[in-house]
Amino acid sequence: MNKEEELRAISKLVFELTVASSLTSDLDVLLERLFSVLRDFHDLPLEPRGAVVLLNPRGRYFQVAQFGMEPVWKSHLRWESGAFASAEVARDCRLETLSFDIDGREGAQAAPQRLFLLPLVIDSQGIGYTALFVPLEYEITPIHYDFMNDLARALSGLVNRALTNETLRIRELELEDARADAIRSLGVASEYRDNETGWHIMRMTNFAQAIAKAMGLAADQRELLYIAAPMHDVGKIGIADAVLLKPGKLTNDEFDIMKTHTDIGVTILTGNDSLIAAARDIAGSHHERWDGTGYPQGLSGEQIPILARICSVADVFDALTSTRPYKKAWTVEEAEAWILSESGTYFDPVIVEAFKAAMPEILRVRELYRDDIIDPKQVLKLPPLPERENAWIPWEESLSVGIDIIDEHHRYLFDLINDLHEVVVNKRGAREVARVIKALDAYAKVHFRSEEQMMAHYDYQGMRQQEHQHYAFEAKIREFYEELHANPLVAQFDVLSYLRDWLVKHILVEDAKLRALVNA
Repeated sequence: MNKEEELRAISKLVFELTVASSLTSDLDVLLERLFSVLRDFHDLPLEPRGAVVLLNPRGRYFQVAQFGMEPVWKSHLRWESGAFASAEVARDCRLETLSFDIDGREGAQAAPQRLFLLPLVIDSQGIGYTALFVPLEYEITPIHYDFMNDLARALSGLVNRALTNETLRIRELELEDARADAIRSLGVASEYRDNETGWHIMRMTNFAQAIAKAMGLAADQRELLYIAAPMHDVGKIGIADAVLLKPGKLTNDEFDIMKTHTDIGVTILTGNDSLIAAARDIAGSHHERWDGTGYPQGLSGEQIPILARICSVADVFDALTSTRPYKKAWTVEEAEAWILSESGTYFDPVIVEAFKAAMPEILRVRELYRDDIIDPKQVLKLPPLPERENAWIPWEESLSVGIDIIDEHHRYLFDLINDLHEVVVNKRGAREVARVIKALDAYAKVHFRSEEQMMAHYDYQGMRQQEHQHYAFEAKIREFYEELHANPLVAQFDVLSYLRDWLVKHILVEDAKLRALVNA
């Protein structure tokens, strides 16, 4: 290859990769296109394998894309020797021979590997390498050296484009979250004025999610439901304390006043975007009945917005099974039987069927978001949930700490981590990664505070150590969330690695000591 051929090759390569990168931010696709084009240049003795390896803020390299190699979540390969032992990224391409097992198999004999390392540099800052494998005997030629340096600059631009696209998606999510948080805060404020607890919102929202999932409701609708459901009683902000906080049964006049909270909610939630509209539908219509005898408008059947119909079942079930100053809790069996009996009268029959199908998850949510202190000796008798196929970190009975409710908390954390793994593996993008990390962070706080409340109640001596680890974990998750802004491509792999290692170790080392509470 002479200089003119090199320039033509680079031009062709950049054009091909630019076309590919305009359609996707998936670096695996870009590597595939890279190798398909480089196959045309027979004097480049490349092996059909390579990877993009990027730095995290702590100077550790993570494999974020690959061709002809196992992805990082299947491999034990660590990029830690040679050039990868330093956070300083070289400015020119280089050949390096490293010893590691390319498939990352535990116990496998490490073998020397020859790599062409192409530095990835954005705004004069080295962020990692594209590693292309070559035969062990290969020695670089001046023409190949110039070609690879030009290729490195082209790849740097394309990786930068992928980073920018993913960062923009995270910014979009943050804008949506800021709006959703403001709306959600109104819902929380309404609960503080009522006799309800903060956990009622969480239970009711997650009940509604379980029902919607059992119905097969579209993902975008379930997302709206999750954000808007906490607004179902926002109108209670406008109800006088004498009525809202009355411990006994309301008179007819008082009940008429109470019913106006639906109209007040509609008035508060003024706006035309989809989130406000969903919240308004729920706040205004969750007391309508399928037979048309509900309030405030007497809507019937499918005139009632579907999200409001779902929230109606979720809200009533939690209200029936919760203790309040003015009533005793019904048993789960009594509440379930009553809701089933009201199918086609009070509730949409389709939603009642979904409620029935979702009962295993609903009962789980009741235990995870409970009002009272965890009893270490309580035996849970929950219906089994469907087994998760091909879980990245499967729950094993050896992880049990001997406290049923804590074990259920841990299983749910495993579910969330496996959800995050599926998002990364299926390349749904940094936006979805950020969404799952936020959900995991929110639930971890629920779990930690419930666990700490139990430890304080039973005077557990290791509580301070547990609290220290809990808050350190929360800080680490916040750190990863912030890192998604700086380098969303590497942060998602970094957080997966951390979560897998931290949770299993924490359960086996720290939480296992909680067994002492069972025998206390």
